[in-house]
Amino acid sequence: MRKIIGIGETILDIIFRDNQPSHAVPGGSTFNTLISLGRLGVPATFISEIGQDTVGNIILDFMQKNGVDTENLDIFCEGKTPISLAFLDEDNEAKYMFYNQFPEDRLNFVWPRIDKDDIIVFGSYFALNPALRKKVCELIEYAKDRKAIIYYDPNFRDAHAHEAVKLMPSVLENLEYADLVKGSKEDFNNLFHHTDPQKIYLDHIKFYCSNFICTLGSDGVDLFCPQGNKHFATTPVTPVSTIGAGDSFNAGILFGLLKHDITLDRLYTLSPEEWEPIIHYGMGFASTVCCSMENYITRDFAAKYTRTE
Repeated sequence: MRKIIGIGETILDIIFRDNQPSHAVPGGSTFNTLISLGRLGVPATFISEIGQDTVGNIILDFMQKNGVDTENLDIFCEGKTPISLAFLDEDNEAKYMFYNQFPEDRLNFVWPRIDKDDIIVFGSYFALNPALRKKVCELIEYAKDRKAIIYYDPNFRDAHAHEAVKLMPSVLENLEYADLVKGSKEDFNNLFHHTDPQKIYLDHIKFYCSNFICTLGSDGVDLFCPQGNKHFATTPVTPVSTIGAGDSFNAGILFGLLKHDITLDRLYTLSPEEWEPIIHYGMGFASTVCCSMENYITRDFAAKYTRTE
């Protein structure tokens, strides 16, 4: 059975509303994606690093209860599991402050088995961080050798926008690794100072990766692929919290790729019309997460979907 393997940061998000702590949830971009997939019953393995402490134990227990394989985690003794403070504004958009204390030697994990047409998902600053870069690249290169599908979400936030020029060589290398790139217009504005999806694709993505999905918030989604391009309008929702919406969009796309049995070879032949049901999974997953305080699809929502649907 095909599986999805994610590599990324793990963190405990403490959510503030009106400058008062509201609740705390385990998070991290790829982490959120994997939790949604675990709730769907998809074989999901997560590679990350957490501390051997109370916060780390909370996160570890949460992953296991949500069907995510934790055998490939690096559980470190020196240092502390990171936390973030997420402050929601009047539009329920989040601004973050991060606190971490990592050991000097990081990301010492047992490599998972990777088979042909498995899917590897990676991104965010985790995939660019000089302290982790070598080990991330080794895993991605091994996955490419094994003929896995590489899914890259830059998730390049405002906090790192001032580092865009310095980090650009790693960003471009990640684009070249990728078989499918998905990002928001905000990510690419921070990276390339453009918000027009077609210009982003033609000027910055297509040379490295021909399959590109750009999310535009309430303005929908634009798809670009070798067989053409297509715009998908979104159904407006009133968000409770936008935290995890993009990560859940990723989960929907990945779920769709497995459900429609999209292999590495077939990925490059899909028409925009064949992409349509897959994109709609992503949009539906993102919308439902915007309507809850969780960073992932709810168990009730996941129960509507099975891999034999």
